[in-house]
Amino acid sequence: MDENQAIAQSQRGSTAAFNQLVAAYQSLLFNTAYRILGDSDAAADATQEAFISAYQGVKAFRGGSFKAWLLRIVTNACYDQLRRKQRRPTTSLDALLVADEEPSGLPSTPDGPEDHTLRRELHHQVQQGLLTLPPEQRTVLILSDVQGLSYEEIAEVTQVSLGTVKSRLSRARDHLREYLQNRELSPSVQRHRSGA
Repeated sequence: MDENQAIAQSQRGSTAAFNQLVAAYQSLLFNTAYRILGDSDAAADATQEAFISAYQGVKAFRGGSFKAWLLRIVTNACYDQLRRKQRRPTTSLDALLVADEEPSGLPSTPDGPEDHTLRRELHHQVQQGLLTLPPEQRTVLILSDVQGLSYEEIAEVTQVSLGTVKSRLSRARDHLREYLQNRELSPSVQRHRSGA
């Protein structure tokens, strides 16, 4: 798929071209939303809202990084959900019944049962640690360390200055490191436990 051509066709009203863009970016947006919200159903809702908003607003896209533009939209959808949840906190019955689940976009590895259990526990603790961060710090950390965006791209997505991105990222990393160390799950502790 030629992204620029798909964008241009989408701006002219081609649903098929926009669907190509959705196919190319849906895992990225879902995984980002999942990390921000910590719930796969909420992440799916935010991803769907983001693509609907992107479809409605694609004519206004004026160039630059389409990926960053989409990430800004999904991040805003996540913030909207977090604000709604703060105003009306609820607990989903499904969330109480469903055991820890991993987002479908994460690669699986052929580990033994013990490795799988340890990896799953670490994943769970990292996700819990992410949820303790303020949303702005969580988003910057996810965009940098999970999605691999540059500081400049993160500034574009979050619409804050480069200095603010660096500051939020530093605070988020420090907080997450402290959270994991308090649970003896920091990467250095894991390496020490394995004898590496």
